Amino acid sequence: MSVNATTRTPNRSASRTLISSTIGSVIEWYDFTIYGTAAALIFNRLFFTELSPAAGTLAAFGTFAAGFIARPLGGFVAGHYGDRLGRKSTLVVTLTLMGGATTLIGLLPTYQQVGLAAPALLVLLRLVQGFAVGGEWGGAVLMAVEHAPAGRRGRYGAWPQTGVSAGLLLGTGAFSVVSLLPEQQLMAWGWRVPFLLSVLLALVGLYIRFRISEPDSFTDSRPAKRPLVEVLRTHPREILIAVGVRFAEGGNYYVFTVFILTYVTEHLGLPKQAGLTGVMLAAAINIVALPMWGALSDRVGRKPVFIAGAVFMALYAWPFFWLVDTRSPVLIALALVIALAVPHAAVFAPIAAFYVELFEPQLRYSGLSIGYQMGSVLLGGFTPLLATSLILWSGGNSWSVAVLVAAGALVAAWSMSRAAETYRKPLSS
Repeated sequence: MSVNATTRTPNRSASRTLISSTIGSVIEWYDFTIYGTAAALIFNRLFFTELSPAAGTLAAFGTFAAGFIARPLGGFVAGHYGDRLGRKSTLVVTLTLMGGATTLIGLLPTYQQVGLAAPALLVLLRLVQGFAVGGEWGGAVLMAVEHAPAGRRGRYGAWPQTGVSAGLLLGTGAFSVVSLLPEQQLMAWGWRVPFLLSVLLALVGLYIRFRISEPDSFTDSRPAKRPLVEVLRTHPREILIAVGVRFAEGGNYYVFTVFILTYVTEHLGLPKQAGLTGVMLAAAINIVALPMWGALSDRVGRKPVFIAGAVFMALYAWPFFWLVDTRSPVLIALALVIALAVPHAAVFAPIAAFYVELFEPQLRYSGLSIGYQMGSVLLGGFTPLLATSLILWSGGNSWSVAVLVAAGALVAAWSMSRAAETYRKPLSS
């Protein structure tokens, strides 16, 4: 065996892998985000035209939820093959599926053109999106954290997490640009442009992804024969904790970034740009905040950072809506910036490294994918739908959604309090 083959992962390889994981995550979440934005602003008028505006919005958010239903399946399949065959090849497949599904959404006929086939095809492609992103997250954070230098796992794990906000920024930015078109052109063809751009982003991501190597902690371990079965049998407590900690950001993130767009336009009567601009600014600042919170978790531990962020999120739920309900675009943007850069970033940044540290290498992809994606289907997909229903039930009063946000954050804080601190735990078995 050559010297190069036995050398441990050098800093250059770690940096290349970090860049690959982050860029791949950005592309996946760009694709996933533009669907949420379109569901909030466009799809009720294109694919559910026979329904009332409120019912159409609920139906559009229902298709948004469909993607989250498929995420656990994607996580289970990717986890199995990622632990059996390797992280790299699995990530190539997930990125290809996501880019293909998103591009095809941009080519779909509308309800007026083909009737019920249009929403049916929309749901099918949304399921493929969900399957792809369900397998992507686990592999991306694994590659980053398993390649991280000693004492920097929290920071390295937080960088792929920025892909969520960077994808949100790019996706929301793309819709902000096409929303400047006249309404007729936006509804005729403009909405398709952000989806069709996905094919170019996917090609860039695949080129980068083919240039990375497997982490040493995985190549040095003996693959499990049935990783999914084994991790469920040996780590049920860790999986329950992984699901529980997602209650802070798994659903509340979509209150702050998807539901809020509908709330601002439909219930406050403001232009689309009032919500879109605030979300874009908050996402940009969140990209900077996430690595900082991740680095802090390397110094003081995952638990203190996470629990503090979750408690702050619960307390901030009512001030957030007070600021939004002023109808001031400046205060709406301020409310969103605080929400994403402080409580959301504090709970989201450390969980990448925390999840990786919960499981041994041969079960790691399966374990963290099950925990993370089960939290996604329980929370993320249905939260905009539930929040919209609560607003309708309460007659437009935002206090009901504030209770929803606070409750989720407190469940997460309690779940993390039951976990052991992991930031000094070795990654190799």
